[in-house]
Amino acid sequence: MTGLLILLTIAGATALFLFGMKLMSESIQKIVGERIRNLLTSMTSNKLKGVLTGAFIAALIQSSSATTVMVVSFVNAGILRLFEAISIIMGANIGTTFIAWLIAFFGFNINFSIFLLPVIGLGIPLIFSAQRKYRNWGELLLGFCLLFLSLNFLKTNVPQVYESWFLNAINWMSSSDLLSFFMFFLLGTVFTMAIRSSSAIIALTMVFVFNGWLGFEQAAAMVVGENVGTTLAAITASRGANINAKRAAYAHLFFNLFGFLMLIFLFQWFLKGIAILYTGAGGANPFTNSHSVPLALALFHTLFNLLNAIILIGFSKRISAFVSQKVSKSKTSSDEFKLTHIKTGLLSTPEASLFQAKRETILFAERVRKMFINVERIFDEHNEKEFDRLKGKILDTEDYADRMEKEIAKYLTKVGEGRLSEASSRRMHALYKMIDDMESIADSCVNILNIIERKKGAKIQFPLQINDNVRLIFTMVREALDLMVTMLTHEEDMPLSMANETEKEINNFRDILKSEHLNNLEKGVYKYDAGIMYNDIVSQSERIGDYAYNVDESFKNLFR
Repeated sequence: MTGLLILLTIAGATALFLFGMKLMSESIQKIVGERIRNLLTSMTSNKLKGVLTGAFIAALIQSSSATTVMVVSFVNAGILRLFEAISIIMGANIGTTFIAWLIAFFGFNINFSIFLLPVIGLGIPLIFSAQRKYRNWGELLLGFCLLFLSLNFLKTNVPQVYESWFLNAINWMSSSDLLSFFMFFLLGTVFTMAIRSSSAIIALTMVFVFNGWLGFEQAAAMVVGENVGTTLAAITASRGANINAKRAAYAHLFFNLFGFLMLIFLFQWFLKGIAILYTGAGGANPFTNSHSVPLALALFHTLFNLLNAIILIGFSKRISAFVSQKVSKSKTSSDEFKLTHIKTGLLSTPEASLFQAKRETILFAERVRKMFINVERIFDEHNEKEFDRLKGKILDTEDYADRMEKEIAKYLTKVGEGRLSEASSRRMHALYKMIDDMESIADSCVNILNIIERKKGAKIQFPLQINDNVRLIFTMVREALDLMVTMLTHEEDMPLSMANETEKEINNFRDILKSEHLNNLEKGVYKYDAGIMYNDIVSQSERIGDYAYNVDESFKNLFR
């Protein structure tokens, strides 16, 4: 087999490993995604809980990158404070070492391959199940099997590079202790940045050490580099996000760089300590026995990240202050239209992404509520300058609403390209409906503004009773919009029946006003043109009440 074909085979096995990891991680997130979100938002009351939460979630979903991206997403959405996010990221670095133990134990010390095909045979029928939860479990089993099948491919094909230039390069980089540490650190960093998976590089590193081509020292240096390289995912995710999300991503980089700098001075002593612990537990010396290195490397990975977290956990607020100073608002601010809570580049898990979309939708609801309040004000405004100011704010909000609907819809479309659980799919459709109704509220506000402008231009004055009626229905609609925003932010305390009663009151009052309107026209209380404008304002106001109720209904019935 030629050298090029061998390298392509190894690349294919690595790609299969990545696909297995992705399939397994995403299926776990779909199975327990909502509970992960709740855990992140409820278990960060102190630093230790934050570390434990991050470690548990990263171990559960088999990806520190997914965990840190999720954390950055929640900081972006304002759910987590920066110093809370830092403690979770510290924990995620510890939790991600679980995959190293899984690979080292099952991939090298147990012949697990004889069980893979039967497990695949069990998982494939589940994937074709009509029920989403069984499909998720099928994907989990298939991803797990692909993980170890690809590891077997690596173990089979990597030995064939023995006489290639690749092994010669490894031998050259191992010629000097200090040079070796930095070279293999850079190798681990670059490979992880390129592949975007520290787990895949750790698996490849373990294959190398198992075959005796890398020593324990070189492999450990690569693991430290992989720790730094994996921060790229969070930094990439933070592009276009708000300032605190950027700071959380760079805190992750700072945390891992600190571990690297610390290890420069302690590397040899730390490795010797790992060897003593491992041999004391009954294992062979990893410095002399290549087959014992995978488990010793997993032990090194865990203890290194644990030591780093223990040293830095007491300084999380100082780290927060440091990155806040280094990543300043002046360098990241922009006058361009931007979503506040979500960015198209900030997709972690579907559940986390939809939660961000919900937060953005709440902000959308608050903006259209303020827009209607300005409509209320402009109805009674006689000062020309103030009238123009309010008009400008209303029209600006209408433009904002159009762009808001478009950007959230684009974001939801991108989320929908992934594999969604049944609950996530319902929530996504609910959000589509909600933003459409909110944009319709903005349109109706502009329609009322246009009517008021026509009334002003024609110098039409409503009788006192008609003005009072308009103000009253405006008040009822504003209360409906207040209830809509409150329901979106405190859904557990607000039954849909409250919105239903408010909407009925608006409809009933609309019917009364329309009946009075016909009588007023017959009696000549106001002219026909004034009557048409009055009737249109009432109709548009009632429509806003309907749209507000539609938002409440979509949220209550579909989003929870």
